[in-house]
Amino acid sequence: MSLRIVVAVKYVPDATGDRHFAEDLTTDRDAVDGLLSELDEYAVEQALQIAEAADDAEVTAVTIGPEDARGAVLKALQMGADKGVHVEDDALHGTDIIGTSLVLAKAIEHIGYDLVVTGMASTDGTAGVVPALLAERLGVPQVTLLSQVEVTDGKVSGRRDGDAASEQLEASLPALVSVTDQSGEARYPSFKGIMGAKKKPLETLDLSDLGVDAAEVGLAGAWTAVEEAAARPARTAGTIVKDEGEGGKQLAEFLAAQKFI
Repeated sequence: MSLRIVVAVKYVPDATGDRHFAEDLTTDRDAVDGLLSELDEYAVEQALQIAEAADDAEVTAVTIGPEDARGAVLKALQMGADKGVHVEDDALHGTDIIGTSLVLAKAIEHIGYDLVVTGMASTDGTAGVVPALLAERLGVPQVTLLSQVEVTDGKVSGRRDGDAASEQLEASLPALVSVTDQSGEARYPSFKGIMGAKKKPLETLDLSDLGVDAAEVGLAGAWTAVEEAAARPARTAGTIVKDEGEGGKQLAEFLAAQKFI
């Protein structure tokens, strides 16, 4: 039986761009270019490596978001994923992590899975809790923050590296894993992969396809909200210390004044 791997990916604003909030205090995703979250690239890479090591496996990339979010799935297809699913619905605007986990869970159930792979967090929201919420909604064990992962004999196992020690973890399939940026560099799409991705199936779903009530998502259904936001103050000029024999003393005085020492 084919190993069904689903990797969750997110289309995020480019961190090098000028990111800011829109009038409704949601992230203004139209004002800056977007791309597949860098941390999700590691998830795609690990999903592909697991599939390559299996006798028979299929990798499906899934995302939710507006039309541009298809770019995240397309990048995963270019890297080597077999199929893509994009959940697009106007009612999703402003959805928080609770709603995101709900829609993702419904989409993954729609696809069918044995293993769900995610990144450790998104590079825009950086909450890092969607993998756990997703596993809870799916009712499967979670093995999170892995720097190494493999699937053998109906089980997924991997190593979680901490500050003081490393843990070896294991769970029976079906299961969910999240991987860190230490799990291995993601591959670059080849020219063949880029061209081939255009022919791969990419299904578009809306909330009604998944049986999700619009009232459960979006700004109205969010459990969290941004009350107010202010622009970051402009960076001020630094203090230049000219070392004419007293540079070390001046530096020490500055650090002491800032209570760094």
